[in-house]
Amino acid sequence: MKLSMQKIQIFLAVSLTFLSCIDVQAQPANPNGQLNQSLIFAAPPPPKGIGQPGKRAEAGSRGCGQDINQPLTSSQKRLTALVPVYSNSELVFGEAIAEHPTFLFYVPYVSGFASGEFVLEDEAENQTIYKTSLMGTPGVVSLSLPSKAAPLEIGKRYRWYFNIYCNKDKQILANVEGYVKREQLNPTLKTQLEKATPSQRVTLYGSNGIWYDALSAASELRRTNSQDPSWKALLQAVGLNDFATEPKVKCCNLESE
Repeated sequence: MKLSMQKIQIFLAVSLTFLSCIDVQAQPANPNGQLNQSLIFAAPPPPKGIGQPGKRAEAGSRGCGQDINQPLTSSQKRLTALVPVYSNSELVFGEAIAEHPTFLFYVPYVSGFASGEFVLEDEAENQTIYKTSLMGTPGVVSLSLPSKAAPLEIGKRYRWYFNIYCNKDKQILANVEGYVKREQLNPTLKTQLEKATPSQRVTLYGSNGIWYDALSAASELRRTNSQDPSWKALLQAVGLNDFATEPKVKCCNLESE
């Protein structure tokens, strides 16, 4: 019996040592309010009933002076929506809490040669909720649904499109598309968010699978505190770390319809 107890004690000691060496990938903010670099975004289960999965990034880059029928190249960064994608289905989908969420895109094109158009439609795609045209310089573009637009309804899915057109011939140069669904903010999370620091809010949104609010909060934190790692960590969590150092630019000349 004494020998058996010794074996049990040795087993427990080894087990605890092993567990202490495991790298925990999803951790809360540290006491200084900094987001852990290994943050994992807890994506919600993929929704059912979506026909077309969407597209997070254009297949390659093409100049407006290039033959539209020529194959795309992948030597440069492409038009990319800063959203999660489900690897098994290529579904481009994210949830939001805000009535008027913010959408962010990396745009590699110069306004002198190309212009963009963002469209948000209801799930049935028979009604345009919001539509805007924009011009600007290459970088990360932020498009916030304005307060005058109809707020997203809780529990409802919407589809968005972001198209880039060549100014010369108005042909589509590149496009991305995906889905957003507004969810209700539960009381527990609401209380936590009210007490959290800006960096901790990114963690809370991310760990609850609320992508659009997490990215919007991280983007604002990047603007006010360039040393905070939240923006980089969140993009890295969904495979978008190549865009973490790209500048955020004004999308200039917004025109809503």
